[in-house]
Amino acid sequence: MKIAVVDYGMGNLRSVTKALEHVAGDLANIVLTADPAIVAAADKVVFPGQGAMPDCMKELTERGLKQAVLDAAQNKPFLGICVGAQLLFESSEEGHTAGLGVFKGKVVRFPKEKMLDAQGQKLKVPHMGWNEMFKVQDHPLWAGIAEGERFYFVHSYHFQPSENIAVLESAYPYRFAAAVARDNIFAIQCHPEKSHHAGLSLLKNFVNWNGKI
Repeated sequence: MKIAVVDYGMGNLRSVTKALEHVAGDLANIVLTADPAIVAAADKVVFPGQGAMPDCMKELTERGLKQAVLDAAQNKPFLGICVGAQLLFESSEEGHTAGLGVFKGKVVRFPKEKMLDAQGQKLKVPHMGWNEMFKVQDHPLWAGIAEGERFYFVHSYHFQPSENIAVLESAYPYRFAAAVARDNIFAIQCHPEKSHHAGLSLLKNFVNWNGKI
């Protein structure tokens, strides 16, 4: 089995690739690639991302990978991570950027007026650090992971889906969709590759996943 990690120059690619190699063992060949043909030929696809969404979309388009990613999201187990997950939505407030439109909804910035903790103190944006995750819907990629498990986040924007696809939520300070899923696609805002044993469990579940809920 071959799993392609899409390299469009934006993302924590080495960490994602090494984490997948660690959990896959002999089950899969992990390939970091910027070649659309290799993405098309892979059995599964991981779509990471890090940085500003306008820059990510620009690089994805200019490197000829946009259509390969769209095709992969249609027909094979697909994992979006961080900005790679955000790009799957229709648009983002970050630079008023159009996304890939795989999911209905948009990506919004944490609003200043809501960034207060229980004591009324200002919370920082970006949201950076370890945060609890809470299950909204069952999903195979969450198998064996405890309710309230902590994952590592670094983001100033979050999903606002307009369809019933949220499977996990986190809170900063209000609840927001931290992972969404539909059919063969799972997309998560945080960084499983940086989230110790819980993140590795999620990645291992993806390696073993047949793309069905």
